[in-house]
Amino acid sequence: MADAFQFDLVSPERRLATVEATSVQIPGADGDMTAMANHAPTITTLRPGIVTVTHSGGTDEYVVSGGFAQIAPDEISVLAEQALPRGDVTQEVYERMVEEAQKAYDTTKETYKNEPGPVDEAAKLLADMVAVGGHIGLSTKQPSL
Repeated sequence: MADAFQFDLVSPERRLATVEATSVQIPGADGDMTAMANHAPTITTLRPGIVTVTHSGGTDEYVVSGGFAQIAPDEISVLAEQALPRGDVTQEVYERMVEEAQKAYDTTKETYKNEPGPVDEAAKLLADMVAVGGHIGLSTKQPSL
């Protein structure tokens, strides 16, 4: 068995996972990454996506809406803005998450009328949230960009 390390997933509401993991797939803002024991120290922001944790008992998946991951050689901590076990993300929950991303996009578009950077970032977050649904077999109305 591969070397294990401590993995923690925390959201503002609760701690979702504390487990000895062998690998963690993270939806980083600059691209997906897999972290394993003895990984170089790294801090990355998260985009909406799926965190996949492999451990001796199998594999667990969590839907995250954003946040940060702190990776060290012997531990990984994910601090998510919002996180739920994949099985808890029903169509209703997913639609609510997309609505929140849509509202954030609309607010950003109104606030930064002549500044495309923040608006583009908010549009990317909304598109990533919509893509999460496709990945887990849920669908929503096409967002209004």
